[in-house]
This record gives sequence, structure tokens and C-alpha cells, in this order.
Amino acid sequence: MNNIKKVAKYVAKHPEASPTATLLELAVALETGTGFSFTKLYELDHHEFVLAMGMIDDWRLDRHYMSKLRLLDHAETGEVPSVQ
Repeated sequence: MNNIKKVAKYVAKHPEASPTATLLELAVALETGTGFSFTKLYELDHHEFVLAMGMIDDWRLDRHYMSKLRLLDHAETGEVPSVQ
């Protein structure tokens, strides 16, 4: 099971817990590119901290694969990708 699914299960099981808000805020920050305070990570207990770090790791890996796929799409069509 990937880490993002583990976080989703944790959130569903502990909807009112304080770490849930932090994990959700982190997920939104990763997807939107908005800021996130690392201090909030350090305030988490070890289990929730590991979940958060796993989510960051999965997100980073997914972003890497998505950029690779976009590059391959451009290579197949012969178009030059725009750099952002």
C-alpha cells in the first residue's frame, strides 16, 4: 500500500485528531504549491511524522514520473515542451 493511501486511511479513522489537520494541510500544500510550516511536522508524534514523510516521498516520486510522461508525450508528437 502506498503512503498516500496510508494517510487517507489514517484521516478516515481519526477525523477529529489534531495530526489529521496537519496531514491534510500538508497534502493541500504539496498539491497547490502553497507554503507549509515544517514546525508542524516536528510537532507530530513519530507515527504521524512517518506518515507525513511518506506522503512527501510519494508526492515527489509521482511528480518525477508525471514530468517524465509529459516529456515522452512531447517526444511522440514532436512538439517542444514549454518550460515553466
